[in-house]
Amino acid sequence: MSGVRRTVNRVLLGLAGLVLVCVGGGVLAAATGLSVPSWWPWSGKNDVLLSEADRTRWRADGWWWPTVIAVLAVLVVLALWWLLAQLRRARLSEVLVDSGDGEGALLRGRALEGALTAEAGGLDGVARAQVVLAGKRSTPRARIRLLMEPHAAPDETLGRLTDEALAHARDSAGLDRLPAEVRLRAVKHRAERVT
Repeated sequence: MSGVRRTVNRVLLGLAGLVLVCVGGGVLAAATGLSVPSWWPWSGKNDVLLSEADRTRWRADGWWWPTVIAVLAVLVVLALWWLLAQLRRARLSEVLVDSGDGEGALLRGRALEGALTAEAGGLDGVARAQVVLAGKRSTPRARIRLLMEPHAAPDETLGRLTDEALAHARDSAGLDRLPAEVRLRAVKHRAERVT
């Protein structure tokens, strides 16, 4: 389902971008004096979006301008909501745990993230760990960021993370597999002097 949503989102973003580029290009062309099609509403540098006749046509009706402002405000709120939806990363709120009786139980995603973070952060050479679960509740996947100490051996730390922390999380949640994307970054430190 997220693939369909992602495709629809990209198509809508592409169409919105295309409309904005076309309208902006047409206004820019008219403002610089280039020829524009005859149906284009603005044809010169001195054209305005709303003429005085357009602005005063509905002045006697008290509902017109408040309605226009309300519709524009709703459009702005929807555009901001859409923008924030693009920036928000999908985070798994719960994980389906096989309880063995055929029913299953739900484990809070934050609880499993916290346990994984604590165990990964306790590994030798790890200064700080951050874990985010994504995917479906029956097939979660982990995104792990490790901030490594200067003395750490990345291959050893990665091996222990896989064999210990991820294995414990997978077994405790009763999952067949728990794929993980691990990003390692070194702590910034000053160079040591050698004499």
